Amino acid sequence: MPEILFLVHRAPWPPDRGDRIRSWHMFEALAKLAPVHVAALADNAEEAAVARAKMAPLCKSLVIEVRHASRPLTLAQAILHGEPVSNRLFRSAALARHVDALIGRGDVSHIVAFSGQMAQYLPARFDGPVLMDFVDVDSAKFATYAEQDKRQPLNWVHKREARVLGAYEVEVARRVDVSLFVSEAEAALFCKQSELGTDKVRAVENGIDTDRFDPAIQLDAVEAGEGPLAVFTGQMDYRPNIDAVRWFANDILPLIRQRHLQASFAIVGRAPADDVRALAKLPGVTVTGEVPDVRPWLVAADAVVAPLLLARGVQNKLLEAMAMARPVVASAAAAEGIDATPGEHLLVADDAAAIADAVCWLFDDRAGAAKMGQAARARMIARYGWGARLAPLGELLGLPA
Repeated sequence: MPEILFLVHRAPWPPDRGDRIRSWHMFEALAKLAPVHVAALADNAEEAAVARAKMAPLCKSLVIEVRHASRPLTLAQAILHGEPVSNRLFRSAALARHVDALIGRGDVSHIVAFSGQMAQYLPARFDGPVLMDFVDVDSAKFATYAEQDKRQPLNWVHKREARVLGAYEVEVARRVDVSLFVSEAEAALFCKQSELGTDKVRAVENGIDTDRFDPAIQLDAVEAGEGPLAVFTGQMDYRPNIDAVRWFANDILPLIRQRHLQASFAIVGRAPADDVRALAKLPGVTVTGEVPDVRPWLVAADAVVAPLLLARGVQNKLLEAMAMARPVVASAAAAEGIDATPGEHLLVADDAAAIADAVCWLFDDRAGAAKMGQAARARMIARYGWGARLAPLGELLGLPA
């Protein structure tokens, strides 16, 4: 009987951030194909305990180890050993021993690894199919960081990570049966970088639970102020999100408030960095920190904004907002991975003045904004159901659905 080993860099439960949303739905899809052994990491003991309580009854076996990596020490070790910093940050000797023992027993027939950091746990030799879900081309992300930040030593660190991690990604992709990416654009980029063909590189897109993210559901109201509200959602210790909200709060919101004096901006998401918390001192800006449910904030939003300067793959924050029938203003980078038509399903703009104009248009034309939101939800229902998006996993693993 087939059994699947699912290697994942953050325990998938709760699915409250982009990586865990994808890995949770992937876990559910795999569990429909065969019993699943999960070997995962967690950022802290509390997250590990919550995930164990939810997932243990659903798995053939479950092991979650807590990471204890020090970033400065990890950087030094990675440089000393000539390997990616990303790998060192997610290295656990205990998890590696568990994976080796599990595979050694001979019960595992298929392996799926989620996020490139987990490739280091793949066995050197394995007879069954191995899928590597890179999600994004992380090396390209670090290359962009290096282009954007010329400060030393950060620029050198980012350039090195782009180079070393890029070589590692290609090495892994040549070993496994198929490498997965979250969008056609990411898959095409990796094909170009690796010189691998579409038989070895596939796009498996993210989806959205349109039953959960449904504007018809009655939700508790949030205190959103008197004027129109723009909302940004996301993990707020993640650099692209930090850069996006700083730009919006400092440069875009003042332009909007010239036309809408009471307009406000809510930054909704867990673990806000100090730079993000400081934005709450600006007129009209609210920083919520972690919230139990992002949907009430989406319901309250007159516009959901995603002014990301750097974005890879498909942005879950946009899928969620569009499924909730909210009108969205996104940068071209944020909108790139989403199969939607600018001007019909969302607005796309890239400079501060254009983004401010788009947000003000939504504030001014409530009927037009509502129509766009309804078109966005219809698009999500037609195009982005999780079942359809993850259906190729069975075929790729050679397991009947």
